[in-house]
Amino acid sequence: MEEVSKIAHRTPLKQSATLNKWTGGKVYMKLENLQKTGSFKLRGAYYKVSTFNDFEAARGVIAASAGNHAQGLALSCSKRGIKSRIFMPENAPLSKIEAVKSYGADIVLQGENYQAAFEAAKREEQTNGSKFVHAFDDYDVIAGQSTVALEMLQQKPELKTIIVPVGGGGLLAGISLAVKRLRPDVRVIGVQSANASAVYQAFTGANVKTLSRSSIADGIAVKKPGELTVPLISKYVDEMVTVTEEQIAFAMMFMLEREKVVVEGAGAASLAAVLFHNQLAIDQKVGVIISGGNVDPHKWSQYKGMADKLNMKRIS
Repeated sequence: MEEVSKIAHRTPLKQSATLNKWTGGKVYMKLENLQKTGSFKLRGAYYKVSTFNDFEAARGVIAASAGNHAQGLALSCSKRGIKSRIFMPENAPLSKIEAVKSYGADIVLQGENYQAAFEAAKREEQTNGSKFVHAFDDYDVIAGQSTVALEMLQQKPELKTIIVPVGGGGLLAGISLAVKRLRPDVRVIGVQSANASAVYQAFTGANVKTLSRSSIADGIAVKKPGELTVPLISKYVDEMVTVTEEQIAFAMMFMLEREKVVVEGAGAASLAAVLFHNQLAIDQKVGVIISGGNVDPHKWSQYKGMADKLNMKRIS
């Protein structure tokens, strides 16, 4: 999509010899952690903002985000001189809060999770008349996110599977829609943290009472899935799996120790899927979306401790 290419990097599609050995397949990591603002979220946010007319832009923008959508939206608004006010959870990583401020947005910390921040933002929308930009449940945002898959299929047309981390479902909805229209032979698989598996439950019909607990994958720890995203996911996605907190932490440490690449919990979820669901990659060419790299540096010791609980001897 030409509009998105005006701002977004064409991020690398990288292999790891160790990862290929462990999984028994050929795994190609789409490094959206190297994207501007450290996440794929810039794509959808920028495309949405590009659709505003002058009247809508003058109203300003309001949003809710765990951090990555906030950064992408704040930068996108700054490019057009649009005022932005973004609600974030009180426990959002400090690195993400500071980054959003650096792009010129006003920050309001509200509640203990994304859902609480979202509800506060919607209340304020009713009083100040700003344009609300949803983090995932918006067709323009979904369209912008689909450009990740378009790039992957251009970079490696031989891919047979694309594995996507899922929170509210904007990235998965966009990718599955684009892939199935262009390359219906390519399988699309979504992965969520078992601690925040609302979309997985909607997709599989699983009857699990707890939709969302705290997760180190804060970028995909969404309690309520999107009303627009779930129907698209149900129609176009081939399979969904979940991964544990320890598995996500292990994937983060693998990227840091083996690949010298910083990946946040949400971005590592898809990698954890190929590491711990071996059937997804064996004897296949698989694209894995590493969706973001905005990590709170103060928590690395916590992540390492969680990864060590698996007591796996793979890293030597």
